[in-house]
Amino acid sequence: MDSLLEKFSKLGCDNAPGQEARQKAAVLDLRGEKLEGRLVDFSHGDVDAHPPIPGTLSDFVTGVEKIGGHQAYTEYRGNGGIRGELAQKISAFTGSAIDPDQNIILTPGTQGALFLAVGANMVAGDKVAIVEPDYFANRKLVEFFGGELVPVQIDYENAQDCAGLDLTQLEKAFQDGVKLFLFSNPNNPTGVIYSDAEISRIAALAKQYGATLIVDELYSRQVFDNRSYSHLCAKEERPENLITIIGPSKTESLSGYRLGVAFGTAAIIERMEKLQAIVSLRAPGYCQAAFHSWFAEPAGWMEERIAAHQVIRDSLLAKLRACPGVSARTTEAGSYLFPKLPPLDIPVSDFIKVLRVHANVIVTPGTEFGPQFTDSFRINFSQDQQAAEAAVDRIITMIERYRA
Repeated sequence: MDSLLEKFSKLGCDNAPGQEARQKAAVLDLRGEKLEGRLVDFSHGDVDAHPPIPGTLSDFVTGVEKIGGHQAYTEYRGNGGIRGELAQKISAFTGSAIDPDQNIILTPGTQGALFLAVGANMVAGDKVAIVEPDYFANRKLVEFFGGELVPVQIDYENAQDCAGLDLTQLEKAFQDGVKLFLFSNPNNPTGVIYSDAEISRIAALAKQYGATLIVDELYSRQVFDNRSYSHLCAKEERPENLITIIGPSKTESLSGYRLGVAFGTAAIIERMEKLQAIVSLRAPGYCQAAFHSWFAEPAGWMEERIAAHQVIRDSLLAKLRACPGVSARTTEAGSYLFPKLPPLDIPVSDFIKVLRVHANVIVTPGTEFGPQFTDSFRINFSQDQQAAEAAVDRIITMIERYRA
């Protein structure tokens, strides 16, 4: 295959959230009548069901009408005043000191931050460790930049009070030449949280072997059941080269503003700025004003948001676990479930397409998060509760129709 075509073939996005309609037509084994019901797209959250932080739109309008062009064309790193405000807020949240002039950059979504962070920390041929399962873009970005993937497993199904990261495997990866490790905490798609012991050990190993860490903490504000959460950036044993990614797009429902933040080692932030200058220039200028509402929600707003999601989580888990052969670990943070299916008599890749065309339900196949997860799928439960419950009922009906 032509090298250019091969490079981009690995970036297939037909199964990515919001892209399902672009899937190639397939002849599917459709059994029984179509299950009617409101379309539920579990590939991403429903911001209509969970509205954005109050006041965000007013902040945006102010940025457009009162600040004007000064807000439209900020520094590549983002508006200096907003960086200062965010540095204080994020420092208070994570326990890590952040110099707004040296250690932080605003990006077009956390996806933009991840692209810049990976691009600023590797060259073609580098060995890069990723977790399996983990966010699908991690794998694709490493491949796009010409890296050699070194997977590290988490035993998320059997681990207790931790993510189940194979730390021996991680150390072996560092010993074999891995110089960059990227992972999400909480894990996407399983929703497990890395324990304090795991985070401390990851930090210590990276420091010992001179490796760089990229930690995606996008869902770190939405933690359930009063569980503890450890920010690696606050650890004394953290490595010299570290980038943390965070943003207001998920729990706070500000995804449409396309805002993300990366903070950490000054030299890496500088490289990310140079890369951003030739990719997107900056985070959307007017949208940066929406950052003002982040970490400044009305009293009780975040607690109510988390409680509402926990109710939905528990309801969907109960339904799924009542279906023989279906298993799923309880989500500890974030808004994802990663159920494992019983044996079916059609490939799961086809089953997921059947759900879309015959049950009005969209889910993300497990193979997006690692090639071996052929019997799993991901759902984002940040949805209207009644619609989500009805959609899971339809999934279960379809499981029975296709059970092996």
